[in-house]
Amino acid sequence: MRTDKIREMLMIVVAWLSAVPGVAQGSDHNFNIVKNLDVLNVIYKHLDMLYVDTLDANEVVGTGINAMLRSLDPYTEYYPEEKVKDLTFLRTGTYAGFGAIIRYNFALGRVVIGEPYEGMPSAEAGVRMGDIIESIDGESMEGKSTSYVSEHLRGEAGTTFELKVRRPATGEVLTRRVTRKAIQTPAIPYYGLLENGVGYIALHSFTENASKDVRRAFIDLKKQGMRSLLLDLRDNGGGSEMEAVNIVNMFVPKGRLVVSNRGKLARANHDYKTTVEPLDTLMPIAVLVNGNTASASEITSGALQDMDRAVIVGTRTFGKGLVQMTIDMPYNGTLKLTTNKYYIPSGRCIQAINYAKTRENGGNRSLYGERVPDSLTHVFHTANGREVRDGGGIMPDVEVKPDSVSNLVFSLTQLVDSSELVLNYELDYLARHDQIASPREFMLTDEDYEDFKQMVMKSNFKYDRSTETYLDNLEKIAKYEDYYNDAREEFDRLRAKLKHDVGKDLDRDRETLKQILANDIVTVFYFQRGAVEHSLTADKIVKRAVQLLGDSEEYSRILKLK
Repeated sequence: MRTDKIREMLMIVVAWLSAVPGVAQGSDHNFNIVKNLDVLNVIYKHLDMLYVDTLDANEVVGTGINAMLRSLDPYTEYYPEEKVKDLTFLRTGTYAGFGAIIRYNFALGRVVIGEPYEGMPSAEAGVRMGDIIESIDGESMEGKSTSYVSEHLRGEAGTTFELKVRRPATGEVLTRRVTRKAIQTPAIPYYGLLENGVGYIALHSFTENASKDVRRAFIDLKKQGMRSLLLDLRDNGGGSEMEAVNIVNMFVPKGRLVVSNRGKLARANHDYKTTVEPLDTLMPIAVLVNGNTASASEITSGALQDMDRAVIVGTRTFGKGLVQMTIDMPYNGTLKLTTNKYYIPSGRCIQAINYAKTRENGGNRSLYGERVPDSLTHVFHTANGREVRDGGGIMPDVEVKPDSVSNLVFSLTQLVDSSELVLNYELDYLARHDQIASPREFMLTDEDYEDFKQMVMKSNFKYDRSTETYLDNLEKIAKYEDYYNDAREEFDRLRAKLKHDVGKDLDRDRETLKQILANDIVTVFYFQRGAVEHSLTADKIVKRAVQLLGDSEEYSRILKLK
């Protein structure tokens, strides 16, 4: 496209912006838009003509677009035509393909099955955790990346492919003809009735129709005798704002304001109110949250808190108070653009990160940019007059922190090299067991754990201990300041006491590791629903919430119902 034509288009864009009510800017602002876009166009023109190598316009201009958007916030993103399906998956939770989580096994240098989804082609094909993907339609997957393998597993619903996997525990090679399906990741992997008539619903996303799933689960639990509800929004990153409004509507009367959107363009502002009669306005409700509870999850938990309709239990939420909309772009692309802040019923916006301030201080759009300090937040009030604050997520009414994870557990379960030890034990266990007890009843025996402990110790497993690291640094400082010789004996005694003892540390973390190993094994036999159900047996935050729901006096006192 010629430069003069691009200039003409830029002028049209600026003229349009100036004509839109609420968006019009000063002449200097409009001039700067034209100037900088013109400079960008001329720079690329000269690069294309004179740069020593041939340029890929998609790559170079795409990099420029992404760099521009990275300077704003982490939620404003451009999806070119070939990436639009990723956005569709984020919004709907639906794609077509195999239906399994895959992961890269660094020890093997191969892509393996991480977790098949229940009822999906992967489960129907009989693959399971740890199976090595050998080939797809005859093409070897050796040395391929997870993204490459994923692209070959996905495809149009109804199409077929030949899959070969190798089961490492036995060496058996399985060949399956797989028919791709529309894959819907469940918004609710599990719901059920706990003790004392407490209904439990684990909501993992706010994809399309999530509210209908919650409604069905709630009605079913009520038929089973539910007397109070535990809604688990931990690690729920959000999704559709309307799904959040619909879920709140189940528990509060018609006509109540749930959330308000406010931004630069006045016509895009909107107040969302409940529109239908609720299912239940009296049943006690506890909502579980943590630091990964964000966006639509915070609208749900925050609105229920502001209306004094539920007690919030857990830890402070993430603090995403921004709303995005999608705009169709030329050549079938889509722009996901932050256009509003949202405000929940008390009038507060819980956005925790000031991206404008972060940019001013030379930062980028990281999810962990410059947070609004607690000292600068403002007090708001719930319907019953309880104090709540803006600017930092949703603070729980009852704070319950999860148990901290030791360095040993973190190294074994999260670090790439060490995590393969856990996987190898689990695969060996699966090879020796065709079935296990139900999710709520299954546990590893002490003998099982002893096998795991011996396997780890024989592997010569090592990990960095924070105490040894600090001691090494202290020793260096003592030598630098010439105190070391006088304190040498004390250093030696302390180092002897802090000596690396993997066996001792494995005994100390026995119960935690048994729970992690058992949960992974349960997932193989009972899929994600089983993993959630099994995790409840040792979840201290769930136990505290169940206790709270069983104590009507404490529940009422927190919400100032009496």
